[in-house]
Amino acid sequence: MTTFTIKQKPRLDFWQIWNMSFGFLGIQFGFALQTGYASSILLKFGANVDNLSWFWLAAPLTGMIIQPIIGHYSDRTWTRLGRRRPYFLTGALMSGLALCFLPNASGLAFLISPIIAGAGMLMLMDASFNVAMEPFRALVADNLPDSQHNLGFSLQTCLIGVGAIVGSLLPSILADWFHISDVAPKGIVPNNLLYSFYAGGLILIGCILWTVIKTKEYPPEVYATFHEPDPDEGIKRSGISEFINDLANMPKTMRQLGIVQFFSWFALFSMWVFTTPAIASHVYHLPASDTSSHAYSEASDWVGKMFAVYNVVSAIYALLLPSIVKKLNRKKTHAFSLTMGGIGLISIFFIQNHYLLLLSMVGVGLAWGSILAMPYAILSSSIPARKIGVYMGVFNFFITGPQIVNGVFGSPIVKHFFNGQAVDALIMAGVLMFVGAISVLFVQDGKKIQIIDEPAVNPQL
Repeated sequence: MTTFTIKQKPRLDFWQIWNMSFGFLGIQFGFALQTGYASSILLKFGANVDNLSWFWLAAPLTGMIIQPIIGHYSDRTWTRLGRRRPYFLTGALMSGLALCFLPNASGLAFLISPIIAGAGMLMLMDASFNVAMEPFRALVADNLPDSQHNLGFSLQTCLIGVGAIVGSLLPSILADWFHISDVAPKGIVPNNLLYSFYAGGLILIGCILWTVIKTKEYPPEVYATFHEPDPDEGIKRSGISEFINDLANMPKTMRQLGIVQFFSWFALFSMWVFTTPAIASHVYHLPASDTSSHAYSEASDWVGKMFAVYNVVSAIYALLLPSIVKKLNRKKTHAFSLTMGGIGLISIFFIQNHYLLLLSMVGVGLAWGSILAMPYAILSSSIPARKIGVYMGVFNFFITGPQIVNGVFGSPIVKHFFNGQAVDALIMAGVLMFVGAISVLFVQDGKKIQIIDEPAVNPQL
């Protein structure tokens, strides 16, 4: 472990950290609509459950390309608007448009198949989410001292949970409370989903504008005083050669976390893709070909409620994580959380009462809350400050990589090994959560930092 001495950044108060992270609420609102209802929309456009995960390949492939590029250039961007804010403002505008276009993809049927149009909109949506999302992680590390990293990433997770709760529930609220139709002919998205995606676009843009307006960033001359000198300063490299050099010198902790992330995100991808068909067939006992009936809409809406529950749990759990970490440590906390997620996913196989499925989501919520906070808290203490953006982007490889692998092999596994039973993919996901829990115990966590000074609160940010 490396020991060095630096001058610490001033601490920020709660509301400064809140404003800095508030845009994540909007991003997750849109992301919840994507993960909870994109499969349902694609099935309505004519996709087959056996090929469903292939359509989801667009999302991780796009993220794998976009996030390192955004991270690399945001590390080197200094504008009047700041270092990170130009990127997530651009991502917000693009995301809002994509959320509006996805459920209307059938309108392009005179030019292109709705399935292809829907997959294209899914790719655009995920690219936009990634442009907006990546700088938020780096912004926490930029503005907060190491002693507040756990709080910063945990508060982000709490806001992510709040956004996801509303995003997951909104279609059901519009149908149940406002009697907006949740049924439409095959190839057409019901109005409750259509209006939810419109609302998602507006809320996403509004939340990120709040962060842009309410948050400032350190100017480069001030930021430089908080970090050790760059040993490579003065060495001229092209963007590609510098990126390759960064990959070759990836911190050991980051490589170890990559193993944990692989199992965690492979499991999550299976849950997002296969929960709707799994619940429709295993709990509601509907045939795989039934995607247009009222019963199928009920099953789809119930999955949205299930996802809302795990996000409620994750939001509450995120606020407790800093206290839990103090009593255990970050590795044990994450291992416990992933174990509970595994139990929650496997339990779905043994449940026939759809209300009891909400209990399964409690375990998933503990895992989700930790996945969104603990790996980033561990990572942020192990990477050089001057490379925060690019390494946060590269770290996305360990999120998108397993999703790509799942996207390629998930559907054939369900078709040929699970005999078309989507619920078995959830059992597989639970087992992989257990493997991730074991893997995290072998991660080297952070480095020692001697604090020289740490003013109580910085009123400037």
